[in-house]
Amino acid sequence: MAEQTPDNTATAPAHTELWVERTGTRLYTGKSSRGAEVLIGSESVPGVFTPGELLKIALAACTGMSSDFPISRRLGDNYDATVRVSGAADRENEVYPQLDEVLELDLSELDAEAQQRLITLVERSVDKVCTVGRTLKAGTKVTLSFDTQA
Repeated sequence: MAEQTPDNTATAPAHTELWVERTGTRLYTGKSSRGAEVLIGSESVPGVFTPGELLKIALAACTGMSSDFPISRRLGDNYDATVRVSGAADRENEVYPQLDEVLELDLSELDAEAQQRLITLVERSVDKVCTVGRTLKAGTKVTLSFDTQA
């Protein structure tokens, strides 16, 4: 949503900057310029997400958010949904060869035909607007550069 300036004209939302800061051995805090933080570390450390877990959560959240509008139009704004995501890492190649999502949703108030129509609509919506899922399916170029102090 666009921000309002003092003269009440809309401006484009500010670009969100993202970064991680090292806080210990294999421990980082992910931060955003909007004030969000997430703790990141090894699987053996309690209370943190691994980078792979964050990737999976990003996918599940994107699916949930992409399906929110079509589902709320059919079920109302107060529906309950959980998107579970899983997928084992291939440690030899350091990739996740497959990620599986399950959208848990109570559709019991709809008849079988209406359920199938909604499922089809949600699948189309997620395929069309879930940037994370689309990026994972398409692959992406990742670059790394260095800003060093001499």
